[in-house]
Amino acid sequence: MASKETVLITGCSDGGIGSALATVFQKRGLHVFATARDPSKMSSLKGLPDVTLLKLDVVKSDDIKAAVEAVTKHTGGTLNYLVSNAGRNHFMPILDEDLDKVRDLFEINFYGPIALTQAFAPLLIKAKGMVAYVTSISGYINVPYMGTYAATKRSLELVAETLRLEIAPFGVGVIEIITGAVKTLGQTYFGDLKLLKGFLLRLLTNQIKLNKALYLN
Repeated sequence: MASKETVLITGCSDGGIGSALATVFQKRGLHVFATARDPSKMSSLKGLPDVTLLKLDVVKSDDIKAAVEAVTKHTGGTLNYLVSNAGRNHFMPILDEDLDKVRDLFEINFYGPIALTQAFAPLLIKAKGMVAYVTSISGYINVPYMGTYAATKRSLELVAETLRLEIAPFGVGVIEIITGAVKTLGQTYFGDLKLLKGFLLRLLTNQIKLNKALYLN
């Protein structure tokens, strides 16, 4: 059974918010369960004391189950902090959206965190712990080409605000970490972007340049 407080963080690939949070928690004396879809991409955390690297894709129930089992084995069935950080960015005009990709986006940014919370709830309740959801200021402002991404983040916040009321009697807290412009490698990924024709292409290209300037400079 662990003597230190514990935290599980999703989305800890190198160069992101999760990796930075894992380092901070580790330096503050917690045992960190750092997770990512591909553990080899957590090289900056490999070998650090009190850091356990786990494979976890938040949309895969088997991965979530395995993570719960790993944490339970280490702690005896408790978890002090669950930081739901894994997510995916997305840029596309609403009229050009591929709805299958939008559904996939909701699976990662919305349904995944809920499934994770449900799975770890018994451990959090036992520890009287806390859930933290990393969301985005995009859920509060209307930014062209980010409508569906913003919808996933705001939807998660609404669930978090309700969960806070529902789980409070069990001694578990819920917070939202609303991020703005953060320099991460996530802002360099536009793998799902298809070129559009005419003025929409020009507008979208300019918006991408603006976003990259905000996040990378």
